[in-house]
Amino acid sequence: MARPRRIVLLRHGESEGNTDDTVYEREPDHALHLTETGWRQATEAGRRLREVFGEERVSAYVSPYRRTHQTFRALGLDPRRVRIREEPRLREQDWGNWQDAEDVRLQKIYRDAYGHFFYRFAQGESGADVYDRVGAFLESLHRSFEDPDHPPNVLLVTHGLTMRLFCMRWFHWTVAEFESLSNPGNADSRTLILGTGGRYHLDRPFERWCTPESYGATG
Repeated sequence: MARPRRIVLLRHGESEGNTDDTVYEREPDHALHLTETGWRQATEAGRRLREVFGEERVSAYVSPYRRTHQTFRALGLDPRRVRIREEPRLREQDWGNWQDAEDVRLQKIYRDAYGHFFYRFAQGESGADVYDRVGAFLESLHRSFEDPDHPPNVLLVTHGLTMRLFCMRWFHWTVAEFESLSNPGNADSRTLILGTGGRYHLDRPFERWCTPESYGATG
């Protein structure tokens, strides 16, 4: 099995939705563009990644949202060394279709009280739903490692919550641990690095906003 040396999780650059909540009333979430700041953030992320990857090959998976595709484009990776695939299972958490800003504000309050993992947005998904589809993607990803010629690098261009849930699934974190972590910033990354013992570790942790409170045995 050709396990990659590193698996890079990259959040998209700043999008229109990150700066203006009302845009969701006029535009579908999946169609939102990067802002000028978002393009600059993604370009800078590309400079960092090109230094990390060097001349090595990369297997890239990109969420089907416009902002993630634009982020990938801004990275400026050498197309001769990158195999890219659109991966719908890496999409953003679904918050419903056309969104009313006031309704979303209230639902975020309910979510904070109920729990980010379990709360399901009306006509949308819970964190648990996203966890399930990320888990299905991970099964496919592990099967791809059976190719002896698999590239030594994997890049996932995705969303903040999806990044945390990917790591939760990979490292078998508890729900309490997930709930205590914050999303990374726009165009920020976390890298799973293959160690000498065959296990992966994160290059740096996610920031915590609270101390995890477990219900018991698995804490």
